[in-house]
Amino acid sequence: MAVRKIEHVGIMVSSIQQSIDFYEQVVGLKHLETTGHINEQIQLAFLAFPGHTDTELELIQGYADKLPAEGQVHHVAFAVDDVDVEFERIQGLQVSELDAEITTLPNGSRYFFFSGPDGERLEFFQSAR
Repeated sequence: MAVRKIEHVGIMVSSIQQSIDFYEQVVGLKHLETTGHINEQIQLAFLAFPGHTDTELELIQGYADKLPAEGQVHHVAFAVDDVDVEFERIQGLQVSELDAEITTLPNGSRYFFFSGPDGERLEFFQSAR
């Protein structure tokens, strides 16, 4: 198995720029990239600690019309060496809510989602960066 680390944690936000400013000014993260999604209503921003981009924070704007009062953490993503190999491996296991196919973002990063035993959303992610 080639899962290497937690790639990022995705947090749903109402204003991507306000959240970028907050996480830079309050937490000390550095904004790495803002990109679109294949769903044009969604914007993604990635942040990390300066000099430590091994694990990132992903901000997600436009995924839902209204954010829940608690539980804005959308998913935990794990970095993988080869998303195609992992997708094929996971298809052979008894997991629920596996995406029908791998998604490729405009920046070339690729991923798929599935659910853990208690419904938690998990992502296997191969970064283009």
